[in-house]
Amino acid sequence: MYKTQVFVFFEGDHYRTRLTHTLEVAQLGRSLARGLGGNEDLTEAICLAHDLGHPPFGHAGEHMLNILMAEHGGFNHNTQSYRIVTELERRYPHFPGLNLTYETREGMLKHETDYDQSEAAEYEPDKRASLEAQIANLADEIAYNAHDLDDGLRAGLFTLSDLDDLAIWRELTDHVAWKPGEHFSSMHRHEIIRELIGRSVGDVMTRTAAALEANNIDSPEKLQRHSENVVAYTQDFGQKVRALKKFLYERMYRHYRVMRMQTKAERFVADLFDAYVKEPHMLPGETQERLESASVERVVADYIAGMTDRFALDDWQRLYDPYIRA
Repeated sequence: MYKTQVFVFFEGDHYRTRLTHTLEVAQLGRSLARGLGGNEDLTEAICLAHDLGHPPFGHAGEHMLNILMAEHGGFNHNTQSYRIVTELERRYPHFPGLNLTYETREGMLKHETDYDQSEAAEYEPDKRASLEAQIANLADEIAYNAHDLDDGLRAGLFTLSDLDDLAIWRELTDHVAWKPGEHFSSMHRHEIIRELIGRSVGDVMTRTAAALEANNIDSPEKLQRHSENVVAYTQDFGQKVRALKKFLYERMYRHYRVMRMQTKAERFVADLFDAYVKEPHMLPGETQERLESASVERVVADYIAGMTDRFALDDWQRLYDPYIRA
């Protein structure tokens, strides 16, 4: 709940967090799986687990941890999610991890978007992701495109006129019968975001069903051996979505307010990492025990990655502010 999606928690109570994003992805994943005849429970499990490994401060935190870990195996939040459910979580007396099925673990590793990439050497790397993991890919993308547009408008990072050049925006506003220059209410915004999600889901359903039939894909084996992912947008809608993503990258993710917080976040993460690597005895006792089986850098990276934004900021103060008690 206190992990950044785009906005740090103290920016406001109504912006998406890593938790609300994950819930939206899971809802969309189940809807797509139901419509395409996939395993809904498996899809939901992959969706719920897909961002467990995200460190505090979103992609800024991940970027800095990857730099700091460059000579120690790097850091990737998708791989970290897998480490959490197979190694770091301790829920059984005789083995680490959460005792997840092969298909769930494979789906987590093979879930890939622009922001999720990882190695799947132990899970038949010559095969594509399962239908359920491919669904999770699109559910993730549909969710963040919609809610980042919603949050960006709410935060005033861009204006309504800024969106006029986007074909998908013009189609959405036409659907809700809103014209430039008219009053734009929160109800209009909700209608537009709902329509964007609905169109995205419908387009993926239509394209995927057609691809399954056209390529005579009637088994998981055929799907995973196919030359490309079958769960995807149509070409026309995909172009419109890519234009929206490009807009959000330039006008939201690179907005000076977001960039300032990301720069501060990278410094917080670097300071925490440096302090704990230099003196690992400052780590909690349970975390120190892991130093017997892993490098200090990896243990520290795991510890920081498990922090929320709020905990990381409090921990930074405990380490660096002389007036805050340790």
